[in-house]
This record gives sequence, C-alpha cells and structure tokens, in this order.
Amino acid sequence: MQALNERKTQRNFDAEKELSEQQLANLLWAATGVNRPESGKMTAPTAMDDREIDVYVVLKSGAYRYDAAKHTLVFVAEGDLRGDMGRQAFTADAAVMLVYVADYSKMSVALSKENKDFYSAVDVGYISQNVYLFAASEKLATVVLGWIDRDKITKALSLKKEQKVILTQCVGVPKGE
Repeated sequence: MQALNERKTQRNFDAEKELSEQQLANLLWAATGVNRPESGKMTAPTAMDDREIDVYVVLKSGAYRYDAAKHTLVFVAEGDLRGDMGRQAFTADAAVMLVYVADYSKMSVALSKENKDFYSAVDVGYISQNVYLFAASEKLATVVLGWIDRDKITKALSLKKEQKVILTQCVGVPKGE
C-alpha cells in the first residue's frame, strides 16, 4: 500500500548518483524477473505466456539485455547511450534507461500484427508499472517515455527487423536526495 501511495512520475535525476548493483539487480527482477523458477514464469504477466518483451538496460558503462532466466546482463553495445534513449535532455542524467523491446518472433504466429502490437504494449505496461512500484519502494525517480526516436534506438542497440521498441523508462536517484 505504501508503494502504491508513493508511486509517481519524476523527471529530475541526480546525474552524479548511480544505483548500487543490488538496486539494479532488484529493479530488473521486479520488472520482469523469474519469480517461479519451476515454470520460468515472471513477475509481470505476458499474453499467452509468449514472454516477448526484452528489457534492455542502458547504463553509463554501456548497453545490455537483461536475461531474466539467468538474472544477468548480456553485453550489447559500448558507450554511454542513455541520452539517445529519449528526446528530453534529462534522459542522460538518469542512472538507468530501460528500453522495452517486443520480439515479434517470440509471439504466437496466429496473431495478426495489430494484435502483436496490442499485446506487446499491454505487456510493457505491466513491466513499467512494476518498475514504478519498485522505484517508489526505493525512493527512486522514474518516468516512462513514449516520445522517443525508435529508429535511433534500434540502430544503437543493433536490434533485428522483428524487434520493435515500445517505450523507454528512466530510473535514477532524484535530484536533491
């Protein structure tokens, strides 16, 4: 109840402060980690259990894909790409930029493109809300961004044709904390 009460959008990040390794690990597990190892099911629901959303993690040190099954980061790209993950200047100040990517090749072949768009957007909604609640519980700032340059992000992360950037989400220590 406290996390729900304190859930809010914040766009002011302390550019000098990073999340601890434990905070980052907990953030990613909250977003879409495996909470039922016997079945591989995750903290966020997914339509038809397709598990089509990949979470990319963009840090000062580079870009990574979160492997939920192994609870590890897989290297994707060098360099500080945080500022490329949104159109607003504050994205470069966030400790972490999460990029939610739908991999349509993981989705049921029976689904139309329209339904793949719909279900992947809904699934990202669950994940981003988990991040909002985690951020509230840790006194972190977060904001979801839809105003992004999807082509630029696709190139920066070397995504494939069947992968579609849905949203990004900034997470970090609030300025003044």
